[in-house]
Amino acid sequence: MSTYEWLKPLEKIMNRPLTVMTIKVPEWKEIADRAETVSVESPDEAVSVGAWIEHDRKLWMVAESNEKQLAVLEMEALDLDLKDKELMGWSLRHAANGLKSGSEQGASESEKLAFKLGEWLQKQLEAEEPVYSLPDLMTVGSRLYHDMIPFLLVAEQSSVKQDVYPELEKLLRSFLSDDILLIPLKSREWLIWGPLSLLKDEDAEMLEHAEEETMEDSLASIAIGLHEMLASEWLGECHLAVTHPISPAKGMVEAAIMLRETIHLGRKFHIGTNIHLPWMLQLERLLNAIPESNRSKYLEQSLKRADLFVEAEMLSTLETFFSLDCNVSETAKKLYIHRNTLLYRLDKLKQETGLDVRQFRDAVLVKIILLLYKVTKRN
Repeated sequence: MSTYEWLKPLEKIMNRPLTVMTIKVPEWKEIADRAETVSVESPDEAVSVGAWIEHDRKLWMVAESNEKQLAVLEMEALDLDLKDKELMGWSLRHAANGLKSGSEQGASESEKLAFKLGEWLQKQLEAEEPVYSLPDLMTVGSRLYHDMIPFLLVAEQSSVKQDVYPELEKLLRSFLSDDILLIPLKSREWLIWGPLSLLKDEDAEMLEHAEEETMEDSLASIAIGLHEMLASEWLGECHLAVTHPISPAKGMVEAAIMLRETIHLGRKFHIGTNIHLPWMLQLERLLNAIPESNRSKYLEQSLKRADLFVEAEMLSTLETFFSLDCNVSETAKKLYIHRNTLLYRLDKLKQETGLDVRQFRDAVLVKIILLLYKVTKRN
């Protein structure tokens, strides 16, 4: 629920202290059934802002409402007549409508559509059985039937303001393309749709290099550049995920679910990483589905000496070794150590755990153990 800056002025106007509390909708309706007086509302309708209940010499009035819970003002009700209650309810409704429409005042048609898309999408993400295709009214005459590149941006800092849509959209248009769609979701979370031309531009640059680049390489390159720009020019610390192109009209919900899961897995298994790619987290997705009790049991059965894996030197060695596809020479160069030093560390690991990461089977086991150890011991 929101923090109400107008609470103190309202206390002066009403000449009494006001308390804001949060209650669930069923609790409100239960109390309303036995209250002395209530505002006129249909029992089948959702509880709206401005609705009130008077009971035990207290007046409860709804200041903010959603499907599950309410922000309620509580005050003494001894000398309040019906007109006072109606006037206060009208004021709260007016304030709520002002806040709701404030973000759309002076907004372009594309911005208004983006906010409507965001509201619809958020409802689907919270629903037990979401609707996966966009309503026709939101796609008429739009480009949403064409494939686009979806990104999910999550700001780390709580200080990021909520009314930043125009500023963020301007930055994205300058860096990516004028043909982008920015959809606000939860607090400090935005779904970004970029045109396929971004991949063509990226491919054109790659033609100058001898190495052949895949679509995943191009998407990762775009994400890295976008994150660097946002981190330095606007958001500071933030997380960014990207996945393969898809039609927003048919795949917006699936893309948002996939990207949210990708950022969750990336932050859970790879602390310090800000770019999260779903095709690089397939093993993490599988391991995340294992119950925590089973993870702990597996670690206890697999390791003879678990603390070796969290020694800074060994952890850095193994992570570098795996990132370079288990290449001993390249790992030694990356770590600025002699090849024999690296072999000594790997032999030490084999001696104390029975696992030789130069063998494929053991390398897979050690990779799994490292990932499970990170999340199990952190919890």
